[in-house]
Amino acid sequence: MNTPLLVEILAYAPTAFYHCTHCEVAWRETGFSNQIHDEQMRSSLPSDLAREYQTLSDWVQGIINRYSDQVIIKVIDVASVEGLIKSLKYGVRRYPAIVIDGKKRFSGGDFRNAGEAIATLLGQEEASTTA
Repeated sequence: MNTPLLVEILAYAPTAFYHCTHCEVAWRETGFSNQIHDEQMRSSLPSDLAREYQTLSDWVQGIINRYSDQVIIKVIDVASVEGLIKSLKYGVRRYPAIVIDGKKRFSGGDFRNAGEAIATLLGQEEASTTA
């Protein structure tokens, strides 16, 4: 396969807000900015969604470790405008949702089947570590 396989993930994702680049540098030098961003990341999702996001993150790390530059992973926060548009486009109503190559859809954390689809599209056998 010449071009990497696009894997879009629609999920509730932690959000942190940043200043412009110049201000971020100034705030970072004071050490104050890091505390704010850490707090935002800790409190941006309720505990059940944070656990779900961690499970998703672990799965993505396994996919990246296995396929490296054969896949492009794009995580889209469903609470964003892009997330709303992608949800409507793909007909997704349960999250996290995994859309492979814009065609194959897996909802509600169906990581095993999504991993098998990625392996098939890349012409490889699925390993149990990515399920």
